[in-house]
Amino acid sequence: MIQISVVIPVFNEEESLPELTDWISRVMQSHGFSYEVVFVDDGSTDTSWEVIKRLSQQNDALKAIRFNRNYGKSAALNVGFKKTQGEVVITMDADMQDSPDEIPVLYEMIKSGQHLVSGWKQKRHDPISKTIPSKFFNRVTRIISGIKLHDFNCGLKAYDQKVIKTLEIYGEMHRYIPVIAKRNGFTKITEKVVEHRARKYGTTKFGIERFVYGFLDLISISFVSKYRKRPMHFFGSMGTLSFLVGFAFVLWMGWKKISAIYIYKTNEYRDLVDQPIFFLAIAAIIIGVQLFLAGFVGEMLAMNSHKKSDYIFEETIGLDS
Repeated sequence: MIQISVVIPVFNEEESLPELTDWISRVMQSHGFSYEVVFVDDGSTDTSWEVIKRLSQQNDALKAIRFNRNYGKSAALNVGFKKTQGEVVITMDADMQDSPDEIPVLYEMIKSGQHLVSGWKQKRHDPISKTIPSKFFNRVTRIISGIKLHDFNCGLKAYDQKVIKTLEIYGEMHRYIPVIAKRNGFTKITEKVVEHRARKYGTTKFGIERFVYGFLDLISISFVSKYRKRPMHFFGSMGTLSFLVGFAFVLWMGWKKISAIYIYKTNEYRDLVDQPIFFLAIAAIIIGVQLFLAGFVGEMLAMNSHKKSDYIFEETIGLDS
């Protein structure tokens, strides 16, 4: 069996690919590892795919998938994971800011019993526009997830094979893979300080909007982790609460009206329909019923759901499409 699979998402990295491939090969050969490198070309518009094809003719360990358009890093990792055969799976970026020299230690940490090892770029070569938001989101993710990692978004990570086969990621969820792994029952998660190299070729492909999308995905993961299999627990609880509050106000106003007429013998108490709170109470009852029905429909969808890949492969190398 292959010992190590290296999954590398690629988007317009034609300059770095030959050097990165040679570096990985040197590390693997010097340590006697059996390995494969799975490149996922995420719709590159430069000559990245031609470079990968040329490199694969020189090295049988190289395999590749080419998307017909840009789907994003999460999609590239999701598909790459499904194609791996190694006992340990390593992910790294194609821009050479991650060092392949870290691979042997990461491999040994997984073989020693860890489920996931995340790189920690303690000293970063990034502009402040990336480091400050990154620190904020890492802190928020630590608080919400309870996972004590300093750098959730580091591209250099190592996984036990059984972990990555349970992952289903999309959107910007690649930065929260440790959170998803923990949700799936893999709790042996740790980190290792890794070298973060200055970018040698090209420019960064990520803008500030990735932090907005990432935050929304964190909320999504947190919600789905808790209620994916039991949506009625969320929608039903909220619906029941809304219904009971609205119904209680209607009963209270009704009692006030009845007591004013039959007990206190007065008509000074306003009619129910003349009070704004009455309509708010009715709205709460209606919303409660709708939320309860949403939970019921969600339960039926959860019981009958199935996953379907929407990613289109334009070409593959050394893999079944």
